[in-house]
Amino acid sequence: MAAEVLVEHGLSVSVYDAMPSAGRKFLQAGRGGLNISHSLHIDDFLHNYNEASTWLAPMVRAFDASAIQSWMRSLGIDSFVGSSGRIFPTEKKAAPLLRAWLHRLKQSGVVFHMKHRFVGWQGQALSLDTPTGQKTIASDAMVLALGGASWPQLGSKGDWLDMFARLGIEVAPFRPANCSFNVVWSEYMQQQHAGSPIKPVALVYEDAHGQSYRRQGELMLSLSGLEGGLIYGYSALLREAIADNGPQTIHLDLLPSLSLDHVRQKLMQAPQRLSLSNKLTTALKLSAVKVALIQESLKGEASKASLKIVAERLKHYPIQLMGTGPLAEAISSAGGVKATALDERLMLKVKPGVFCVGEMLDWEAPTGGYLLTASLATARWGAQGVVSWLNRV
Repeated sequence: MAAEVLVEHGLSVSVYDAMPSAGRKFLQAGRGGLNISHSLHIDDFLHNYNEASTWLAPMVRAFDASAIQSWMRSLGIDSFVGSSGRIFPTEKKAAPLLRAWLHRLKQSGVVFHMKHRFVGWQGQALSLDTPTGQKTIASDAMVLALGGASWPQLGSKGDWLDMFARLGIEVAPFRPANCSFNVVWSEYMQQQHAGSPIKPVALVYEDAHGQSYRRQGELMLSLSGLEGGLIYGYSALLREAIADNGPQTIHLDLLPSLSLDHVRQKLMQAPQRLSLSNKLTTALKLSAVKVALIQESLKGEASKASLKIVAERLKHYPIQLMGTGPLAEAISSAGGVKATALDERLMLKVKPGVFCVGEMLDWEAPTGGYLLTASLATARWGAQGVVSWLNRV
């Protein structure tokens, strides 16, 4: 995106990419359908960037969801708004968009150099590891889009962070965002239910200040804990709470559409001769994984537990989160170059002519189109900053 803006201004542009082919994380983002933005009103959209929303606001407003859809149409790719408000290409795939984009860039004169990994600077020149050895590249300006530290197999390893810190560039450590959380499951739960979706379900959490949060969605029980969009949306809140105060307890409402009284009533109406698991299955239509969760929670005392206790557990199921899943497996990462290290054009204050964009900047957001939108928007903003800086005389 930065290259597109720069070449449109008549500049000579080269892209140096660490991987053998371009856009690998972009393609990964589109594996389940390329959710490129969201149709929320821009003020509500920006709210999802939390502390970074004020800083990112002018950039995202300048390249919002409408602008992204218009840009896609210029590449021959139509889009649609899904039932959740998320915006997708009509075919929901990333590859056709990327192919059209790369073709247009190359036709415009952008030159791509693959397997060229950034390793720092020699003086003011860019230093790169290449298949034929180390090279230095002189330029009038450079845009760095080095990524965060999630999905390192796609090229963004986060190994530049320490180097930046040594150069006096203000950075925040990388932390997992949109990540799984670790739970100590029994061997039975791991063997029988790992990979099972828990839906519908509401997640309830009360923080150390007594503020309560509740949201409905979908989770997945994994070998090591919980995954899924519902808990990803809470990842920053839960991650920081665990870092500050140790393991945190969340509660699941396994029957979010029913009141506690309704749950009790249905259980009481079930034939007494049925076992608890059969009552849960027949009276409440619980999935096998939800039945197993209740049995796990009652720890072998399910047959002795009163229906009142069972009903309360269904509506207020406690789970202790021990920590976050691995950073490398997170959908995205928090941390990176701090806003205070950059000027209003996204140029490094200690490295004139060097601009930083995308996931290498210190911001985070939930899934839902926010990640790609801010990556594209900051890239355009940084490239426009390059043009401004080169024309400063």
